[in-house]
Amino acid sequence: MRFFGRSGRGTRFRRPQGDTARTGSTRVRASSGEDEAHLADFVSTREGVEGWVEPRTAVSDVTLLLVAWDGEYTRRRVPSADWAYRFCQSRGIRAYEAGVVGIPQRMRDYITLQKKRQNRSQ
Repeated sequence: MRFFGRSGRGTRFRRPQGDTARTGSTRVRASSGEDEAHLADFVSTREGVEGWVEPRTAVSDVTLLLVAWDGEYTRRRVPSADWAYRFCQSRGIRAYEAGVVGIPQRMRDYITLQKKRQNRSQ
C-alpha cells in the first residue's frame, strides 16, 4: 500500500552542492577564503583584538567574533571551533568560548554608541 501516493522509489535526498553547509534543518553558506582574509585583515589593522568562538546553531555555522579594544567588531563563519582557536593562537590573540564567557561589554557599548550616532544623523 502506498502512503500519500509515494512508492518510495526514485526519491533520493542529496547533500547540498557548492558553498553551502547543512546545519540542522537549514542551509547556511560555508566559510570561505574571503572570510579568513577578512578576519586576518581585521586583526592586522586593529589593536587589542580578542576572539570569541561562537558554536554552531540551527541557523548559523561556527563563527569567530573578533573585538578590538574600542569595541569595534567583526564576525565571520569559520570551518570549525578548532580552526578558530588555531587562528587566534597563531596571531597571539586570546580566544574565549562565547557560550561560556559571553559577549564583551565594550562591544555592547560600541553598538549602543553607533546606534546613537545613526539616530542623530537622521
